Amino acid sequence: MTGRARARSRGRAVCHERPGADQPTETAPVGAPPEEGKVGRGRQKTTPGPFTEEALMQISAGFQQVKICERGGHRRDFNDAGINTRQVMEHVKDSKCGTSGRAIQLSANFFRILSRPQWVLYQYHVDFKPSIESRRFRSAMLYQHEEILGSARSFDGALLFLPHRLHSKETVLCSEMRSGDKVQITVTLTNELPPVSPVCIQFYNIIFKRILRVLKMQQIGRNYYSPNDPLDIPKHKLTIWPGYTTTILPYESGIMLCTDVSHRVLRSETVRDFMINLKQTAPAHRFPDICAKELIGLVVLTKYNNKTYRVDDIAWDHTPNNTFKKGDTEISFRNYFSNQYGINIVDCNQVMLVSHVKRLGPSGGPPPGPAMLVPELCYLTGLTDKMRSDFNIMKDLSVHTRLSPEDRERRLSRFVMNINKNEEAQSDMDKWGLSFDKRLVQITGRVLPTERMFQGQKSYEYDANSADWAREMRGIPVISAPPLSNWLMLFTRRNMNEAQGLLQSLGKVSGPLGIRLQRSVMIEYEDHQESLLRALQQNVTPQTQMVVVVLSSNRQDKYDSVKKYLCVDCPVPSQCVLGRTLSKPQALMTVATKIALQMACKMGGELWSVEIPLKQLMIVGIDCYHDTTAGKRSIGALVASLNHSMSRWYSNCVLQHKGQEIMDGLKKCFGGALKEYLKFNQCLPTRIIVYRDGVGDGQLHSVVNYEVAQIIEAIKSMGQDYMPKLSVVVVKKRINSRFFALINGKVSNPPPGTVVDSEVTRPEWYDFYIVSQSVRQGCVSPTHYNVVYDTTGLKPDHMQRLTYKLCHMYYNWQGIVRVPAPCQYAHKLAFLVGQSIHREPNVKLDNLLFYL
Repeated sequence: MTGRARARSRGRAVCHERPGADQPTETAPVGAPPEEGKVGRGRQKTTPGPFTEEALMQISAGFQQVKICERGGHRRDFNDAGINTRQVMEHVKDSKCGTSGRAIQLSANFFRILSRPQWVLYQYHVDFKPSIESRRFRSAMLYQHEEILGSARSFDGALLFLPHRLHSKETVLCSEMRSGDKVQITVTLTNELPPVSPVCIQFYNIIFKRILRVLKMQQIGRNYYSPNDPLDIPKHKLTIWPGYTTTILPYESGIMLCTDVSHRVLRSETVRDFMINLKQTAPAHRFPDICAKELIGLVVLTKYNNKTYRVDDIAWDHTPNNTFKKGDTEISFRNYFSNQYGINIVDCNQVMLVSHVKRLGPSGGPPPGPAMLVPELCYLTGLTDKMRSDFNIMKDLSVHTRLSPEDRERRLSRFVMNINKNEEAQSDMDKWGLSFDKRLVQITGRVLPTERMFQGQKSYEYDANSADWAREMRGIPVISAPPLSNWLMLFTRRNMNEAQGLLQSLGKVSGPLGIRLQRSVMIEYEDHQESLLRALQQNVTPQTQMVVVVLSSNRQDKYDSVKKYLCVDCPVPSQCVLGRTLSKPQALMTVATKIALQMACKMGGELWSVEIPLKQLMIVGIDCYHDTTAGKRSIGALVASLNHSMSRWYSNCVLQHKGQEIMDGLKKCFGGALKEYLKFNQCLPTRIIVYRDGVGDGQLHSVVNYEVAQIIEAIKSMGQDYMPKLSVVVVKKRINSRFFALINGKVSNPPPGTVVDSEVTRPEWYDFYIVSQSVRQGCVSPTHYNVVYDTTGLKPDHMQRLTYKLCHMYYNWQGIVRVPAPCQYAHKLAFLVGQSIHREPNVKLDNLLFYL
């Protein structure tokens, strides 16, 4: 499994819920918890009580909002607007800021929006008599009255938005159609929206998208890119379009634009070129299947209109000679492109691509049909697996895409400067009384203290700048490691020397680490999947403690067969390693050390720990992976701590329906974790903190209303009298926020442990950012934590410090990781099951980190 595959494994499900059109009603807090008590070493004098059902409902009371749709169609709420989870948490109502650590001055990729005082958006309902179906005609009729409405207006076919109020609450206008028929238009005031209204915020974003189009930027997906400023890499036949991600939202210190640099990689290869090359290498009878597998799901760019489409199918029975209905006449695709764009299609026998257009039709109905695309005119976007594994391609790409903090800050400042300089864009903003601050927002963060690592009988501090302790832990025994006496090493004849070298190196490094390792049984297998599986079946017994397999290549089928057999059919921890990884003598000792540590913790060993003051605490990590091979099922994984030092873990997973992100089987998995904790400690936890990773945009509502309820049900199933203090924290890595520090006069990445909990956090959430990693190239990405449910009463400072401590506890890396260890463990488990096993692992492995 490569880093690329791990990165690709993160999936998102589409949320089909569409908020209604009712305005939110103000609700008083229900079941307000008592005052927060003082937190000692694991003891809490008083804590908020559990949320009532009414309080849970109130959390999302603002979710039902009017949606402004530029095209009148369905949209997902990408910003989870209207979900106010903070209002029912008494202990963070006044402040959600921590206190520990040293202050650090930062700048962030946010620009304040400056609007005129008392800015109000006026919402009107527009009625036509007689009724007009076409939105285009409705707009044309309404815009005949510019002298009354003004030049600043936005109309979606039913709702009209103006920056000023008309003289009367109801205004009657009269328009004339080309036929001479009269149309009466009634414009009725329905709402006055302040700047922080969810509808108003969405309106800001619509205005800004218009400004980006004024700047000649092209929308691809959610982001906008500049086709007029391409970065060409001719030797790899690649082009990079620079662009930006943009979102306008209310934050603690006001309404701001969050913008970050983005890049889109385009290939000079057309889909037709790709299909021709594929046909030359694929067997003729399998070509349609292989072609469909390669192309379906890819995003292509049609340069004649600079639009992107997702390939949903291949129409093998259609060619450019086929016709379609345009207006009242039939026209062939070939003639259409010739007349419309002046393009002559060369190959008239090529098959057509199918893309299901998601936009609604002009009258709000379904689209007239799927878009038919000509492969010759479709350019592939993104990178293939082969390209990603090519070091030279990735190196040349990183020159343009991996920007230093200084370069990124400079480009963002230039972006806003270009908006302010563009006369047409400035004119559009002036109509609405809007402008942007010219400099990035300045904020104050805090750098948490460096953690002390405990390993065996010793402790040490790591280098705060590098955020890893690989050097410091050398020669120090781990906390515990089961003796390894009965284990196998499988290898091919070609990798015999590498296997022998690995065995000798493991013998040298295991002693200082406190791992008692006896010589393994060496088994040679022929270099194909069937021979490898047969060797496992013939040699692995219930007494086998560990199986190490040296693979001659990174072919997925070999790796999958090892993991499937040893995780499901014959449960034994296993370790796979590529022969070429062992072929460099100068790196062999380092590789052997990491493999020895992995083998130890896969068998139930404990490597290191940090101080966790809270007692009887259970930490839970939850994540999902979408299995593209087994009917696109979703795998939900849950990993829970079993001991005080967070060094032993219980894991479970559940296979779900296609594309599903929210875990249906959460109650079952959570109940299993509580029972295992009781068995391990002879008592149940008094505090449970759940870190929920993998939540896509627009799914926060489902987590709050659905998953939290399942967790509470699982807790209640342990006995009616049992109700621990519970926190649920949503973890998001896919965010656009970036922070910059001025260190020694140079714009740099913030140091590991930097916390931001004010200014650029959301006022309706109990949220914070932590920069936990150190990167050598490019900009470090912070992680966003949103506490959506909390009855623990932990102070924000304690929640932040505990979260940062848990980023030190991932045993597959001798350093700080980007998310708390249980989230990373849950991701690894879900990925292994979804990528290789496709079935639930054997229960005998539940208490082992077999998936590392």
